[in-house]
Amino acid sequence: MYLPMAKRVDIAVKQSIPAHLRYTIADFNREFPNDDACLEHIKEDRFPGGMAKCTKCEADRRHYRVTGRTAYACDHCGNHIYPLAGTVFEKTTTSLRLWFYAMYLMGSTRCGISAKQIQRETGVTYKTAWRMFRQIRSLLGEDLQLEGPSVEMDETYFGGKRRAGHRTAGQLSKRGRPGPGDSQKTPIVGIVERKGRVVAKVTRSTGADTLLGMVHEHILPDSTIYTDEYNPYSGISKMKGGYDHKRIHHSTKVYVMGDIHTNSVEGFWSLIKRGIGGVYHSVSQKYLQTYLDEYAFRYNRRDQGNLIFKSILEKVSERAD
Repeated sequence: MYLPMAKRVDIAVKQSIPAHLRYTIADFNREFPNDDACLEHIKEDRFPGGMAKCTKCEADRRHYRVTGRTAYACDHCGNHIYPLAGTVFEKTTTSLRLWFYAMYLMGSTRCGISAKQIQRETGVTYKTAWRMFRQIRSLLGEDLQLEGPSVEMDETYFGGKRRAGHRTAGQLSKRGRPGPGDSQKTPIVGIVERKGRVVAKVTRSTGADTLLGMVHEHILPDSTIYTDEYNPYSGISKMKGGYDHKRIHHSTKVYVMGDIHTNSVEGFWSLIKRGIGGVYHSVSQKYLQTYLDEYAFRYNRRDQGNLIFKSILEKVSERAD
């Protein structure tokens, strides 16, 4: 369908990312043209200016790159430091630039990117691409305390076998609490600040002990917590900390009543469901938490535009220190 010029311009404006948050593939290629540039970036993150404690001199010394190696040598005694030691890149035989590119792609999408796509784009084997993504996801877990003042909480379920034999193994079920005749499902609990951050955790159950324990661990006192009518949430209002508990009754087909709703956390479930179903198709229960960490990491930095890639890079050095 043909669009008038004015309308086409309006659409372009609405879809654009603010200039200070843009980081295109051209920017990536310019900043990281080769493995040496990637290694230098990691070195600067961990040892700014090449200054690091020399274990032989027992003093802070400047270190310089050793040609042909991923090492830097002390300018006084020649002792080596290794910026990749302790990072996900340690002992890798895969190009550092391919690692960085995988991180760039992971940070530039809302619903995720598959290892198969990385295999197609870079030429590495599927096994290598899958391992790279698994290692990158291991960096993205965060232990957050949400500040409120308005927080939504909900649970969903992963895998298992539903009634009438409809299998959901390896997929997310947005609704459908386990009932008679259901096989074992893996519960996931999500807590979202309205217009803020999210915490999503695989749990052993959705009983009161688990749900109230997560409230205590992740939500600051004096917050208002919005949930549906699920009975185990009933104890929130009795907890120490002055939590205000408001509920929406989905069972009666009421989804919004004034400011009472769980639309934010339901939206996060929809994002994960689209990603797992559309990109990954299914995921192993063993690694489910790491996929949740990936989605939560991007969600919590959705105001960073394409610069989420840089936040992933920062995690490399943080986990090594």
